[in-house]
Amino acid sequence: MTRVGVCLSGCGVRDGAEIHEAVLTLLALDQAGAEIICCAPDIEHEVVNHLTGEPEPGQRRNVLVESARIARGKIRNLAELHASDLDALIFPGGYGAAKNLCTFATQGPECTVNPEVERIVGEMLDARKPIGAICIAPAMLARILGRRGVNAKLTIGNEADTAKAIEKMGVQHVECPCTSFVVDEQHRVVSTPAYMLGKGPAQVFEGIQQLVREVLRLARA
Repeated sequence: MTRVGVCLSGCGVRDGAEIHEAVLTLLALDQAGAEIICCAPDIEHEVVNHLTGEPEPGQRRNVLVESARIARGKIRNLAELHASDLDALIFPGGYGAAKNLCTFATQGPECTVNPEVERIVGEMLDARKPIGAICIAPAMLARILGRRGVNAKLTIGNEADTAKAIEKMGVQHVECPCTSFVVDEQHRVVSTPAYMLGKGPAQVFEGIQQLVREVLRLARA
């Protein structure tokens, strides 16, 4: 059974993992018969009220604890996970991918990446094991790839400013609809825009399901 890590960034689109994207990723992996290993970094994050869209001053939550809500409690601390435990790794989107896993949301192409995230991605790249990135998560991946001199193909859809920021980090941006995906065969990286463009779960699932199938194909090749 192919072992696929799903790295979550909290619980909720505005300050964590996009829940639809995370759950649809888990659904596609389960339908494909993969073994799912949910993981998240053990760090704190700022809280956003999802009803008003406004930050909750002074409130902080733990990314690992919040991600456990999506994983139904079955989740591993990212610090304890290594590429040797996985055959592939997927990052759902949500602002948590751009705020908690890295600082792209505030620093753009000058962002930094959480050390444990950068470590596990580096291990996967070194082992030539495939990585999937959904929605805004390719921005985080672009920073890691660019720092390693890897000029991979990625997509966040067609948002011009974000595409320019990704390319500034040293990768190639390819426009793509939310119902499809972009694969870089050489570097074994797959991405799909999901809610960067998607109007609802059905559209988003179409792209995520294709991404999952492509990641699994690469993992099993």
